[in-house]
Amino acid sequence: MNPILPQIDDPHALPFMVLASSSPRRRSMFEQLGVRHAVLPASIDDGDLTPGAVDPSEWVAALAYLKAASSAQLFVNDPKIEHKLDTVVIGADTVCVHGGKILGQPGDRSEAHAMIIAMSDAEHEVLTGIAIVDPLTGRRELFIDRSLVRVGVIPEHEINLYLDSEQWRGKAGAYNITERLAAGWPIDFQGDETSIVGIPMTRTLDRVAQFFVD
Repeated sequence: MNPILPQIDDPHALPFMVLASSSPRRRSMFEQLGVRHAVLPASIDDGDLTPGAVDPSEWVAALAYLKAASSAQLFVNDPKIEHKLDTVVIGADTVCVHGGKILGQPGDRSEAHAMIIAMSDAEHEVLTGIAIVDPLTGRRELFIDRSLVRVGVIPEHEINLYLDSEQWRGKAGAYNITERLAAGWPIDFQGDETSIVGIPMTRTLDRVAQFFVD
């Protein structure tokens, strides 16, 4: 089961995109759309960073930009890469926000369990920050996409089976919405499913299409 992706008349008309992420979910959406892209993961590990008292929206925007800037520098410094003039680097970061607390990627099973219990029978917000950077000039554009997710009651035995599968690893809030909907979890949402997965494809590609025009 895949998230619903936008329709693109001519994917090859878009600027060449460098995805500053190793996320297989983000990469898969780019591949399914057939847009010209390459994957060049950022050299920073956001798991080593802590947000402190910063607003969650500022945090995801900052991380998205740090990732994009890191990959842009790698792109410019790599002699094997042809430096196309119509290239943009895209950085993305996604967090869940529950009760004012940022829920990023869980570090272990215990933390994943606590996240799922907290979000069960409750609403939480999903924020995805996007940074689009021109690697040759440093010009940048940032925006934040918001979604609201409502999770029903999940039985404890079902949670434990999910934790045993280790599918929670590397996922903000310890879950992927497309996988959990397919598994029958009681989830409703308002917003763009691709944004909850990790990158709002419609908004991102619209901005990319206008990036050099503007």
